[in-house]
Amino acid sequence: MTAEFDLVDTDDVDSPGDEWEEIDVADTEADRIARSRDREFSQFRERIKDADQFKVEASVFDDATFGALYKLVQDGHIDAFGGPISTGKEANVYSALGGRAAADTLDTAESPEVAVKVYRINASDFRDMRGYLDGDPRFDGIGSKKSDIVKAWVRKEFANLERARKAGVRVPEPIAVERNVLVMELLGIDEGRAKRLAEVHVENPETAFEVVREYMRRLHSAGLVHGDLSEYNIILHGEELVVIDLGQAVTVHHPNSRDFLERDCHNVASFFRRQGLEVEDDDLLKFVTGGEDDG
Repeated sequence: MTAEFDLVDTDDVDSPGDEWEEIDVADTEADRIARSRDREFSQFRERIKDADQFKVEASVFDDATFGALYKLVQDGHIDAFGGPISTGKEANVYSALGGRAAADTLDTAESPEVAVKVYRINASDFRDMRGYLDGDPRFDGIGSKKSDIVKAWVRKEFANLERARKAGVRVPEPIAVERNVLVMELLGIDEGRAKRLAEVHVENPETAFEVVREYMRRLHSAGLVHGDLSEYNIILHGEELVVIDLGQAVTVHHPNSRDFLERDCHNVASFFRRQGLEVEDDDLLKFVTGGEDDG
């Protein structure tokens, strides 16, 4: 690993987002497309189902998921699909080439590489999400319907990524969201998958720790707690450390936000203690919160 790490400059950073942003789980254009099932969509659906990278998942993707992928292609966010990057209980992540809209968002050349995160509504058990959903004001009134919970979760992840970027935290830039599919900047790919902090030799743990704790502080100042931060949710991209997996991040007003933050601090401090640093959980917590009292 490189001995130095770049930190996002906050000189031009926008103010944090509105922590009371509303999450809309109404039917999207993808649902309408899936219901109408016109000839072009049907042909697209069959091509995707027959593609090698999607064959295993075809049985658990509902028609509206194919509708979401179709809509993202039509809107220029995706040009071509690549292979799987990672698989999980709730979601798979695929590489893809972005279209004109993705290039505009990322301010780059045509066909930038993007990541497509597909949450699997039919095959996933989202009971573990309840601790992050209950008490989050953005989820008031959503209810217990699985498809609504998943759509809300994906939109929350998009909103969390946007807010983190505005606060000066290096995260993948969100590009588009449609139903249960999130398109974002593809970062840190090396031999098919991003290298996590846990998987590399940290030559300069002091600098790495300073960057991570500063990003934790900026997240908290923006009204967010990651909720699952560890060396497994921080990846390398060149000389940058990038925070990923913000789907479960909650606002500081969530009733469990303090417990989540203390757990994040323990995980991060434990990792850097193993790197030889003298780091205490409480000291990191005080730095992140500015020394504020619990409650």
